[in-house]
Amino acid sequence: MKGLYCRAGVGDAETKFVIQETSLPEVLSSNLVRVQVKACGLSPLDLKLLADVGIQRDLIPVGREVAGVVQQVGKKVSFFQPEDEVVGILPLDSPCSGLCDVIDIDEHYLVQKPEKLSSVCVAGALRDGLCAYTALHTHARMAAGHTLLVTDGASSFGLMCIQLACYHGVKVLTTSHSPQKHTFLEQLRPSVAKVIPVYDGSPDLLSVVLEETGGLGVDIVIDSGVRLQEEASEEAKLLPHKHDIISVLGVGGHWVTSHKDLQLDPPDCRLLHLKSASLTFLNPEVWTASSSQQGRYLHILKDIVDKMSTGVLRPQPEEAVPLYEATVAMETVQRQQKTKAVVQL
Repeated sequence: MKGLYCRAGVGDAETKFVIQETSLPEVLSSNLVRVQVKACGLSPLDLKLLADVGIQRDLIPVGREVAGVVQQVGKKVSFFQPEDEVVGILPLDSPCSGLCDVIDIDEHYLVQKPEKLSSVCVAGALRDGLCAYTALHTHARMAAGHTLLVTDGASSFGLMCIQLACYHGVKVLTTSHSPQKHTFLEQLRPSVAKVIPVYDGSPDLLSVVLEETGGLGVDIVIDSGVRLQEEASEEAKLLPHKHDIISVLGVGGHWVTSHKDLQLDPPDCRLLHLKSASLTFLNPEVWTASSSQQGRYLHILKDIVDKMSTGVLRPQPEEAVPLYEATVAMETVQRQQKTKAVVQL
């Protein structure tokens, strides 16, 4: 069978994605589950993160968010039986590409997929759901009555944050990056309290947020990127400046950032200290990189797929691409021209 792999470029060489022949061992290990893959989500590969955790290979497997049907289970597997529909995220060190017809995966990375939830939908949205859940519940300790600011709420991650927060009775403010996205966000149900346009010289973010919160600021900020310098490209100018984010935080607020290389100056730290506010880095890979909270991770995955099944979480539908277009789709995703893709097998 064939799978999709990444050949990392050396120096300035471009990263390449290649289809490679691969095979599975004839004898299944006692704690593994053999799954026939129905759909696989493609997200950008963080090659630096892989290097940081000591994963260095000539060919790196691509495609980790999978949905499929159990074919065979090992002797010690207790949670699953053949013909069960399952969904999960392959760990960083998995030797299998999620685009293989059949993969072997430890049972502790899988949960049951509700029957009425499509494989394409859950494979395309599982990672964003995990990020939103981690940001709001694990890091920010979201509770009913809190006020939340989500930047770029029309992104797949931002939409998941908005829907999860609204379900728990949180007042949500969000920013829009274009007129089309502004209209989309204003038409969301349940509705957000305020959609703040940040394009075409739109009003100052701080003044709008303070007006909406009676001058108190928000309890939680979740960003999809941060602008560190005043001088930036037109695309970067849509992102909030780090000082603006700290300024909109209320006393005891939580800022959850997706910016890997965030740098704070002493005045920024001083302002955070004055507000007794906290900053947390969002890295969802820690769930599969460490087994210390395995049970909690599985509970989160199960809750995400259940909420998708009942309509609490309604991700924007991704048009599935066939397997023969997977290489081109992954190149587009890696260049960040598209945030994700879903391959139907």
